[in-house]
Amino acid sequence: MFEDIKAVFNRDPAAKNIFEVLLCYPGFHALLAYRVAHFLHTRFKIPLIPRIISQIASFFTGVEIHPGAKIGKGFFIDHGTGVVIGETTEIGNYVTLYQGVTLGGTGKERGKRHPTIGNGAVIGVGAVVLGNIKIGNNVRVGAGSVVVKPVPNDCTVVGVPGRIVVQNGKKVPLLTLNHSDLPDPIVERLKSLQSELEEVERCIKCWRKNMEREQCDVLSGGR
Repeated sequence: MFEDIKAVFNRDPAAKNIFEVLLCYPGFHALLAYRVAHFLHTRFKIPLIPRIISQIASFFTGVEIHPGAKIGKGFFIDHGTGVVIGETTEIGNYVTLYQGVTLGGTGKERGKRHPTIGNGAVIGVGAVVLGNIKIGNNVRVGAGSVVVKPVPNDCTVVGVPGRIVVQNGKKVPLLTLNHSDLPDPIVERLKSLQSELEEVERCIKCWRKNMEREQCDVLSGGR
């Protein structure tokens, strides 16, 4: 628990003192309830009580963490509302999630069906990571991204579906947790489509001019 409290101070400049963290941070409350539920779930194999604890915590915090998930130390949920973490999710150490993040499955398959998140990962607002895939260490997932394929270490992923835009050694603005300054592949594609449409319009204009010349030639010949 000490590492979880320390993570709040390290990653949220708004945190002023330990009493504020203990009393006013729903993400920490949800994590604390998870730690208890997970202990009961794994040590005593109690199926119902851990789920009840999880649902009560979800009601009060807006964060749903299945007791079966595995979460490392130094975990931080910023704000927290709308975060969902599935049963077979595995999260490494010092991971940060922002509000609205979903770590979910892709269907009704059994066994390992949720993602594995590596150490030091940061997953931005509203991002969705689905299926039994591995997200590597120090990966940054941009806000609103949908990730359905594995991501290697030290990458930045953005877009729908998510694609890698930075990898291995390049400077990443997200290293300071500023996940609002990311390239947008959707905007890039729209710009590309606009260029293609402009080229089509130019071709149509040329074709019309040629047709008008041919009509003029025909009329002139007829006279």
